Amino acid sequence: MSDADLEEIRRARLQQLQQQGGGGGGNGGGGGGQEEQEQQKQQESEARSHILGQILDPDAADRLGRIRMVKETRATDVENRLIMLARSGQLRQKVTEAQLKDILNAVSEQTEQQQQSKIVVNRRKAWDDDDDDLLDL
Repeated sequence: MSDADLEEIRRARLQQLQQQGGGGGGNGGGGGGQEEQEQQKQQESEARSHILGQILDPDAADRLGRIRMVKETRATDVENRLIMLARSGQLRQKVTEAQLKDILNAVSEQTEQQQQSKIVVNRRKAWDDDDDDLLDL
């Protein structure tokens, strides 16, 4: 799927949402908004799976599916990175399992760096303690 196709899908979807939002705003039903959100999420997931199907080798897709079963956030991060690479035109061929492992390692390193936080210890300077005065008696 080329960038032009993706842009066309985005524009059509945006136009559809604007038409629904402008015409359906007066009915006051809260359930309709939820249905629209569910439809939008479903369409986004279909678009993601379609793009991933085009850019992933079957072995790499299987590996990504197994990763999703274990840790969904990691799989989502990898998918986002793959889609970003595809949209920017950096992928010239389908991603193999070895390339997917490299991307997984990069995502893993990135999340580890984000999770590591610096611990700063501020030690209090010695201050005059009143208990020491009692010892002088």
